[in-house]
Amino acid sequence: MQRKTFIGAVAPTLLLTLMLGNSAQAENDTLRIGVDVPYMPFQFKKPDGTIAGFEVDLVNAACERMQRHCEWVEQPWNGIIPALQARKFDLIASSMNITEDRAKTVLFSDPYFQVPSAWVARAGSDWQPDDGDLAGAMIGVQQGTIQDEYVTQYYPNAEINRYSDSAAMVNDMLAQRLDLAFTAFPLAQETLLGDSHFERIGELVTGPESIYGPGIGAAFRKRDRELVDEFNRAMHEVKQDGTYDRLHQQYFGD
Repeated sequence: MQRKTFIGAVAPTLLLTLMLGNSAQAENDTLRIGVDVPYMPFQFKKPDGTIAGFEVDLVNAACERMQRHCEWVEQPWNGIIPALQARKFDLIASSMNITEDRAKTVLFSDPYFQVPSAWVARAGSDWQPDDGDLAGAMIGVQQGTIQDEYVTQYYPNAEINRYSDSAAMVNDMLAQRLDLAFTAFPLAQETLLGDSHFERIGELVTGPESIYGPGIGAAFRKRDRELVDEFNRAMHEVKQDGTYDRLHQQYFGD
């Protein structure tokens, strides 16, 4: 009788231990990823609320090779690095350019793509960013981005409107409250350049490297070097097995 009572008392405890162990394992296998949406076509929400896009699918593919589950966490851009440091998520995958200034605070993965920036104006505009200083122009940029840094450095005589998200900037262009928008070229294609009222002006911008860095990468906390190495290996596999090219063709065509 005593033995039977002992087993009955231990069994629930053992079951709870196993459950807690499985829960901890599942948590260890989950990577929480900080992302600012929308930033078409890299990050956007489907009608069902699912976060999708080129970079999202790319990082999800890397997670599969790491045998990790990706959990995407929305975070406004202007607080995305502080949120990483506060452990709200494990890494940032949100079209973040690798720059020396950011590298003082976070640890970057290897770059996995490069995004040129583009100037957008109303069709027939006389603005010429390649030739003049844009004095008096009202320029829209997303706050805290490389585009913000670029126009601040090179066009000090312009009036710069900084937006917390790209959608607000696009809305002000549509409402004719801005003369120019300076943004990622694919985003411009998705939001403005399909409208005959707008056109791209000037050359595409990919430098200087002091602002643009070597490309886009994922950002991690400084202490997570092993996780960065694991991510780099997985992303290398994604490129080697053709998944990267397939996703690039899917979102950008030729």
